[in-house]
Parts: sequence; C-alpha cells; structure tokens
Amino acid sequence: MAVVVASVLAAGALAPAASARPAPVSPSSYQRAIPPLTDDRGRTLTLRGWNVEDKVNRGEDALSAITERHFRDLRAGGFNFARLLVFWDDLEPRRGQYSARYLHTIERILDWARKYRVHVLIDAHQDVFGPAFGHRGIPEWATRTDGLPFTPNPDDWFSEYFQPAVQRAFTHLYEDPDLQRAQAAMWQVLAERFRDHPAVIGYDLINEPMGELREGEDLATAARRIEAEHLTPLYNRLARAVRTKDRDTWIFVEPTPIVGEGVPTGLGRIKDNRTVYAPHFYNTAMEAGADYDPDAGWIEAYEAAVTAYPARHRMPVVVGEWGPLNNALPNMGRFYREAVASLNRYSSGWAGYVWCYGGGYCAVDERGRFRTNKEQTATPYAPAVAGTVRSDTYDAGTRTYRLVYRAAARPGVTELSLPPTPQGWRVTVTGRAHVLGASSSRGAWPVVLAWPGSEVVVTVREAGPYGRTDHP
Repeated sequence: MAVVVASVLAAGALAPAASARPAPVSPSSYQRAIPPLTDDRGRTLTLRGWNVEDKVNRGEDALSAITERHFRDLRAGGFNFARLLVFWDDLEPRRGQYSARYLHTIERILDWARKYRVHVLIDAHQDVFGPAFGHRGIPEWATRTDGLPFTPNPDDWFSEYFQPAVQRAFTHLYEDPDLQRAQAAMWQVLAERFRDHPAVIGYDLINEPMGELREGEDLATAARRIEAEHLTPLYNRLARAVRTKDRDTWIFVEPTPIVGEGVPTGLGRIKDNRTVYAPHFYNTAMEAGADYDPDAGWIEAYEAAVTAYPARHRMPVVVGEWGPLNNALPNMGRFYREAVASLNRYSSGWAGYVWCYGGGYCAVDERGRFRTNKEQTATPYAPAVAGTVRSDTYDAGTRTYRLVYRAAARPGVTELSLPPTPQGWRVTVTGRAHVLGASSSRGAWPVVLAWPGSEVVVTVREAGPYGRTDHP
C-alpha cells in the first residue's frame, strides 16, 4: 500500500479536487471572515519573507550556516519575516537534557533579526520524522517503530513518509502519554526562553505533520482523519503547554501537506484565541520537476480549499512555505505572478522556501541576486497598518501598489516597504495624512501618519528615471 501511495504522490495525481479546473474563488466569500494578524498595538500586520535554515550542521555547529547577512539582506530586499527552522533533536539530544548552547545560538539569531526589524516564527521542524530515518526533527529516543521496516529512497525523499516505520513513529508520537509530555515540555523550554524576545512573533508547533494510513484508505481521507483525530488534540495539548509559559505570542498550526493538492483540512477547533492557520503551498507535480500548468486549476483549487477552515474558525492565515524547485521553467514567470496574487488575497503573509545563497530552492545566488522569477516576491506592501484595511492590492503589470484604510481612533504609524528598484518609487497619499521618508534604489521603509478616523489612500508607483519620490 505504501508503494502505491508513494507512486501516486510522485505523479502529482492525488486529489480529485485538483484534477479539474474549479470555478474561480470569490474573495468576498472569505475575506471578511478571515481576520488579519495584528501586533500588540492593534495594527494590521503583513508578513513577507523567507524560511531560514541549517539542516546540515548539528551539535556544536548547529545553525552555524545562518549568519547576520541573512537578516541584513532580507531587510534590504524589503522583507520583514523569517521562519526559523529549529530541531528538537538538537535541542534535546538526550531525554530531559536540553542544550544550553543550542538555545544560546537561537537567541543570537533572534538578536540579528531584532537588529534588522525582522519578525521571526520559531518552527519546530521535522522531515520524515527525524534522525532515525536519516533526516532531522524528532529525536531518536522519541522514535518508536514497533520493528516495522524502513527503506530509504534518496531519489524521492517525500515518499519515505509512507514507509511503515515512519508512519508508526507518528502514531506513537501522537498517542503515547510519555511522548506527549516530552513534546509539551520541549515547547515549554522554548516558550519560556523566548517569550519576551522582541523578534519572536510566533511558534509553529510542528512542520508538515503526517501520520499512519489505514488499509484501504485513500490519502485525502487519511489526511482529514489524521488532522481530526491526531493533530487537533496535539495542537490543543501543545497550546495549553505553551500558555503556561507565554500568554501572548501567536501559535501557528499546520494541516498535513496534502492540503497542497486542494484537499480541505480535517482540523477541528483549536481552543486558543491567538492561533494562526499556517498551511504550505506546494504542488507534487512541480515538486517532482514539472513546469507550472496554468490550465490545471491548481492555484484555484488550493485557494478554495485553504480558505474554508480559517474562515469558519476566524483565524488569520500565514503560509509557512512555498516555491518550486525549478524556478526557471517556461511557465514559472506566470506561476510566480499568479501565486503571489493568490497568496496576497487571503493571507496575512507568507514565507518562501528558502533564503540561501546558491542554487536549488535558494532565493538568491552567491552574490545575493534574485534567481530567475524569484524577484517577483519583492513588491511594495504595508507591513503594519494603523487602522482598518479596506483594500490592499498590487498590480504587477503597472508596478502599482494601492492601500486604502480608515485610520484608527488612536494615532498610529502605518509602515510601507518599498523593495530596491533602479527607478525608485513615487509615493502619494490622499486624505488627512502625510508620508515621511524617501525611497531610493536601495529600497526604503517610509511611514504614513494619518488623522485618527480619516480615510486614507496610499498609492505607490515605480518612479521616473531619477528615482524621485513625491510627497504631497
């Protein structure tokens, strides 16, 4: 059964919901129901950024591939968000013994983020469960397989999730009381240490959780059952544990990765009023090397599926990972345009995969220049709005950003992010408001000050040849 499932997965033909082009999603059907992410001043937040990781180094060298340059370059590129991958097997290599060195390294990274004003989501990451199967995540001491087999598949690592030993390990993690306590204790250590760090915006409780399929069960049905019966109790359990140490930081919860095929989640209610829905946005065919197929309706199916749950439960949405491996294929320019437009319709933000300097998934090359098509992720936006947003749109064709909002009753600062461009940007504001700060070819972060309660329209356009910014 695992072989069959893995083969179907690699072929990118798992979900009937994504196999035919669906009717277009009307944003009005969910936009008013999905609340925005907010900061401690009540401002509406938008997060734009990238994952930051070191999956190679362990022990004393853990996270050493992450440097201050990552955060300096993120900020210079107009981004304000990093999803930081941390690993339970590094934090607690032996049961009950937490690594002070690892916690100190995380704190140093968070200090860099604070210096460059980048919000950080601490992500408890796992790939194919953990080191027992040649990957990272859950420690070996917390891995129980009941002696079931595992055969590595380096040519298709995701298919390893369907190996019997890996699936059984997830079942034990979800069901064994001592492992439940250990996972909760791990999160309490992180929450207690970093609850007051100004860079930390949230905790992502587990990356891309999976589970054990039952005989005769198709993958979509299995995913919804795992989400309902295992992940919902897991998230409520871990949320309660975190709240004993940290009452305020946002908690991020993920469905299984199968949601990427346009399969609605089976997650139930998370009993915490500061919870964010954090799905990933991957297509299995594209992950296997295929080009984007604009006629397949994948983005439309995903948007329809992914918005139903947060609209029903009144949760903000932040997409934790997205981006194809082969970004230079013929249709990838269109993919990035359509993907960014879709993500911006319903989410409070997203983190591309991954901010590194090289090839493959890396956002930029060794010199820090965007790789083909990935520059389309860098557009003007409003990281924080002191008021109620009426509309927030970007037209890639005309390079025009437009923000309409009603200023809050209390005075507040609305922030703009203008990424680097040779021409610079021209900012105009109508309403009882004015803008402070000039743009340049290096990018800028001007702010808007508005009279309380006034209607404000901010328009940002690429400027003329001199990179001049007009202030009304």
